[in-house]
Amino acid sequence: MLENIKSPSDIKNLTQDEVNSLVLEVRREILRECADGGGHLASNLGIVEATIALHRVFNSPNDSIIFDVGHQCYAHKLLTGRYDKFNTLRRFGGISGFTNREESEHDFLTAGHSGSALPTALGIARANAQSGNDNWAVAVIGDGSFTNGMVFEALNCCAESNAKLIILLNDNEMSISKNVGAMSGYFSRLRNSRKYFRFKKKFQNSVSHLPGGKKLVMMFYHIKEFFKRLLVPTNVFENLGLYYLGPVNGNDEEKMEALLREAKTKNRCTIIHMLTVKGSGYEKAEQHPENYHFTSKFDVNEGVKPGTEQSYSTVMGEYLCEMRAKNPKICAVTAAMEKGTGLSIFRDKFQNSFYDVGIAEECAVTFAGGLAIGGMLPVCALYSTFMQRTFDQLLEDVSLQNTHVIMAIDRAGLVPGDGVTHQGVFDVAMLSAIPNTTIYSPESYNELKYSFDCAEKGDGLWAIRYPKGCEADYNRSVFKAVDKDNTVFATDCEDAEITIITYGRITADVVKAAKISGKKIRIIRLLKVNPVDFKTVLNLCNNTKILVVEEGIRRGGVGEAIAAAAGQADYKNTVSIHALESGFVPHGDIANIMVFCDLSPEKIAEKINML
Repeated sequence: MLENIKSPSDIKNLTQDEVNSLVLEVRREILRECADGGGHLASNLGIVEATIALHRVFNSPNDSIIFDVGHQCYAHKLLTGRYDKFNTLRRFGGISGFTNREESEHDFLTAGHSGSALPTALGIARANAQSGNDNWAVAVIGDGSFTNGMVFEALNCCAESNAKLIILLNDNEMSISKNVGAMSGYFSRLRNSRKYFRFKKKFQNSVSHLPGGKKLVMMFYHIKEFFKRLLVPTNVFENLGLYYLGPVNGNDEEKMEALLREAKTKNRCTIIHMLTVKGSGYEKAEQHPENYHFTSKFDVNEGVKPGTEQSYSTVMGEYLCEMRAKNPKICAVTAAMEKGTGLSIFRDKFQNSFYDVGIAEECAVTFAGGLAIGGMLPVCALYSTFMQRTFDQLLEDVSLQNTHVIMAIDRAGLVPGDGVTHQGVFDVAMLSAIPNTTIYSPESYNELKYSFDCAEKGDGLWAIRYPKGCEADYNRSVFKAVDKDNTVFATDCEDAEITIITYGRITADVVKAAKISGKKIRIIRLLKVNPVDFKTVLNLCNNTKILVVEEGIRRGGVGEAIAAAAGQADYKNTVSIHALESGFVPHGDIANIMVFCDLSPEKIAEKINML
């Protein structure tokens, strides 16, 4: 059936039996693709029925369907003409694993971060109202996103709006609005049945034609609302002035359609609370959804096997445990990234010193600042891309307060798979602008540990940035420390004609590029990238041509800082920078991304030979 679906209009006239068959086919295709190439599996399996219902009830792209975060959009892609490209999901040159405005007219937000869907949908709905059209905006939000402050900021504006806006809350882990007693369950079942909606509509139509009928309808409405609130406590959404429908079984396509159509009859912002099962339809994922949030390639019959490969993340988590065993003031803070940042082992060993604030990165940083004011030494672990949200908190609530906070910045540099919204290439430029900030960029596990040792002994704001995956395999003995703090390293080359300055993971590729070029090159590797020891570095360059190579954006990066310092010191030769002109880098495997960004050894060698 999928091969014949070119747009959502192709599923609107299906019978219910055909819809049920489509549900199974979409679920099989998602499972097959994630098993073949990896992807966000559990969340996508859980939202298949709801996505089909959305596209049967609404008319995309006239109506806007916006998925928060965007990684649960696989069924949406299959229903919007991308079935023939689905086997390229997350691959270089293929379709994105998130919604992407450049990919389809049915994708209204290039997504990847939490909390954006509702404010965007509210803006679209208000624009629709101002333009005088009848189009709808729908925000699909997971329960975890409701810890994001931006969602509540938008909810605060929704109640006053009579715009055509529907919020679909996908509750698959926690109960946001707890059901109380048997009466609550009874009213939920009653309100969510098609028979109830048909009866209510017939009743309203019949009574409205009687003398004084409209007043009677309103009277019965207020009586119903009185008894509902008497017997069933209101929830946070109703208290905010939204019309609330649910909870409903989100894995029942027919019931989902009923509530979506009912929501369209309202003249105010409506929230539908649906309950879904993560991993629905694949027993292994249903039983252990935490292992199937994101998967690499796996065998469907055997399921996902626990990862045992050492990585920067696991090394950080293990070493932080060693540090905490010696220093009871050390605490770990994260924002719903416990597993990804390697902190699971810390949580298990030091539960009273571990804090997960949910998807609320801004809160995580300011909370860490509070821990520091209270005498603790917090290590706040975030992905680089999500750390971008915390600039104000790092500036105002940490740096300005002169507190000692360590930021463990995971997924720094280029990141495979997730694409444009997840590239960690802005952190150096961003953090360098914050006063009294020390930034280390280790390129090995031993340097990662050394960086944390230095950060523990230091003061102020420290940031230790490291890439996703494992350390590069190359001969590190070619570098010798040339300063007393072991933060500047260089290779031997007394008669060098070019000096390359670099840092972090890309050092291994720079070493390869130097060999490919065939030129006499000294390589300087920085562990501390802010503040840079410009005097030591420029003396080592010895008036050779300088090329700064960095896996980050040019503007505000280390290269520009070195070029400025060289200008002030009246350096006698040229300074060139080889970095990203734009941080908007597509998805794909790391090798292809490096080539795309001109950062592969061969591309770097070409730049060397142009000097």
